Amino acid sequence: MSQTPTIIPCLRYRDAAAAIAFLKDAFGFAEHAVYAGEGGRIEHAELSFGNGMVMLGSTKADDPDWRTVAEAGGYTQTNYLVVNDVDAHCTRARAAGARITQEPRDESYGGRGYAARDPEDHLWYFGSYRPHTPAE
Repeated sequence: MSQTPTIIPCLRYRDAAAAIAFLKDAFGFAEHAVYAGEGGRIEHAELSFGNGMVMLGSTKADDPDWRTVAEAGGYTQTNYLVVNDVDAHCTRARAAGARITQEPRDESYGGRGYAARDPEDHLWYFGSYRPHTPAE
């Protein structure tokens, strides 16, 4: 990664080790750091994608404020990742077992995109639209 992202989504999974393998295989994330605890439980992981990152870990019985999608009864946020070839990325994700919830389509605001769910139902959006961000 060229620079540290200034916003990093954090996610919880029942099986964080399986989630890491899926996110790498289906969506193209790369392991930046993975810290395993007792019994192979993932205490903390950092996965990079371009110049962005997500952090994730396994659920904890003693931390009731963190919920998986299933425990929350639905997703409460999604992530949008910029990809160059939306259709090829969707094909890769589908082949790796992602559930495509919105097929690739041209968006009214520009770009092309699709949506997919991972095995624990986190919702991910991928698209070619690149929002303009003001210079610092």
